[in-house]
Amino acid sequence: MEAGRLLFARPCAFFHASQRLDQLPPPEGVEVALAGRSNVGKSSLTNALTGRRALARVSHTPGRTKQLNFFRVEGTPLALVDMPGYGFAKASKLVKEDWQGLMFDYLRGRPNLRRVLLLLDARIETKPSDRAVMDLLDKAAVAFQLVLTKADDVKPAALEKRLAEAQGLARAHPAGHPLVLVTSAETGQGIPELRAEIAALLA
Repeated sequence: MEAGRLLFARPCAFFHASQRLDQLPPPEGVEVALAGRSNVGKSSLTNALTGRRALARVSHTPGRTKQLNFFRVEGTPLALVDMPGYGFAKASKLVKEDWQGLMFDYLRGRPNLRRVLLLLDARIETKPSDRAVMDLLDKAAVAFQLVLTKADDVKPAALEKRLAEAQGLARAHPAGHPLVLVTSAETGQGIPELRAEIAALLA
């Protein structure tokens, strides 16, 4: 826990954006990517994780992020990678085309990508697009860890049920990490635990 606190006490800043594979930065250090459906709270969680209120732009327009955004924690090998949201209702396919193309190619071919944090909204049921991305991560052989977001907006009994469902999903996937984290960007719940998990990847 202390290692996570010290890691994210350092400054963190945006340093690169990619819309194509040939625009990716050199594969140096350790990358941890954040993925999830549009409006799952990726930007809010990134800001809470890093202690920077406006590091990642919080949008109320689903699907705004269209590229891979890279953030470096200064003085460390860690880069956080914000991936585009998937499964926005207006998309014609279950998982948008950029996830079938650039995102899958990035996941499959990035040698320094250590883990994908796959965010699920604690308030609603797992969507078919979430399950499709878990299958995609299995296929790409990329380890992923489920993180429930917006837990402050869920009653304890419902949250416990949602957590049990997520744990079952994690166990059902070869690439799934067994530990499911419950977080809230509003209250800070689960943020120290998430920081500790990321710090452990640098050890």
